Amino acid sequence: MTKEKSTVRQRADAIKPFRCKYLIAVIENPMDKRNIGTVIRNVNALGVEKVYVVDSRKSLPNDWQEIRRQKALSETSVSASKWSFVKRFDSTEECLAHLERHRYTSIVTSPHVKGKQNYILHEADYTCPRLAVWFGNESRGISDLAVERSAFCVSIPMFGMIESLNLGTTSGIVLYEITKQRRAYQAKYKRASRGGANNSLQGRRP
Repeated sequence: MTKEKSTVRQRADAIKPFRCKYLIAVIENPMDKRNIGTVIRNVNALGVEKVYVVDSRKSLPNDWQEIRRQKALSETSVSASKWSFVKRFDSTEECLAHLERHRYTSIVTSPHVKGKQNYILHEADYTCPRLAVWFGNESRGISDLAVERSAFCVSIPMFGMIESLNLGTTSGIVLYEITKQRRAYQAKYKRASRGGANNSLQGRRP
C-alpha cells in the first residue's frame, strides 16, 4: 500500500464514527451545476451520507462516474465529489417516491408556509431514524409538491436588510445544525447500547 493510500485509509477510518447515517441532502432542480458542487462539498465536510439531485432538465448524466468528470462540478466541490454518493432523479415525484419507499421523512428549507408545521432552524428535532433535507431552486425555492409531502418546514433566522441566502450558504448552515444534533444523538445511543451490553454481561456472572 502506498503512503498516499495509507493516509487516505487512516482518514476514512478516523471520520467513520462521525458520519451521519441515513441522512440525505436533496437539491431540487438547481439551475447552476457549480451550486451542486458547493452543496456536495458541504455534505462531505459535515458528514452527510448522501446527496440526491432532482434534475428535471436532465443536465446531469445518470452515471455518477460521468458526473464526477464534469469540470464545473469537480472544481466547486474541491474533489469532494470523489468521496460522496450522489444519485439523480428525473422529477420531484420520483425522488419522493424513492424516499418514502425507503421510509425517509422529508423536511424542506422554506420560509413560513401556512398550514404546515414551521420551525426556526435550531428549534426543530432532526433525530428521526431516516431524514431527507430538501433545498429548493435558486430562484423559485422549494416546490409545492415537496412542501406538501414534507413533515415540516425549517427556516434560518435572519437579522439584516437582506433576507435571503444562496444555496451553498443555506445548505451549509442547515446541515451543520442537523448533523450536530444527529451526531450527539448517535453518540448517546452508542453509549446507552454499550451500557446495556455491560449490564447484560454483569447479570450473567455467577
